[in-house]
Amino acid sequence: MSGYSSDRDRGRDRGFGAPRFGGSRAGPLSGKKFGNPGEKLVKKKWNLDELPKFEKNFYQEHPDLARRTAQEVETYRRSKEITVRGHNCPKPVLNFYEANFPANVMDVIARQNFTEPTAIQAQGWPVALSGLDMVGVAQTGSGKTLSYLLPAIVHINHQPFLERGDGPICLVLAPTRELAQQVQQVAAEYCRACRLKSTCIYGGAPKGPQIR
Repeated sequence: MSGYSSDRDRGRDRGFGAPRFGGSRAGPLSGKKFGNPGEKLVKKKWNLDELPKFEKNFYQEHPDLARRTAQEVETYRRSKEITVRGHNCPKPVLNFYEANFPANVMDVIARQNFTEPTAIQAQGWPVALSGLDMVGVAQTGSGKTLSYLLPAIVHINHQPFLERGDGPICLVLAPTRELAQQVQQVAAEYCRACRLKSTCIYGGAPKGPQIR
């Protein structure tokens, strides 16, 4: 899984003492000692009136997109085999500039020689930038990673500064270590351009390099 947070306000991670794991005669991690480690956890009661305002709609429809008719939008969706379910779904963007990404993001896109958004990006970006919930399904190699990473960068940059000890603003969960590493590789260049920190955490490898 990959976490993203701003380089402007992140301090050094606070360290916590490592627990001592020891096995008993019956075998490791057996008996009452590790039977139910979360049994004393209680559900947090949040007072919504005391929480800071959380803004999540940063989408500004480009004038070219606003002028596009419903028939033109439907024709584009059919040509890209885009199927939409739900209500009030924004129009897909046909060009990168219509997504209104920051200049540093657009610079990276230009360096990577992308010509136009893929289908999942064209429809996914307006939805994600609007702060709406979305389940996107697309084939391997269709650009799904950028379909959520680039809106995530916009959301990160619009949130209040983090305090020391806060967790990441954006959390990406991946089903395998290899996929998590791929997400981190894609994110690295965009995060550097936007002065963001990103990290990849996964099992099956020493934790020291991951912490650093």
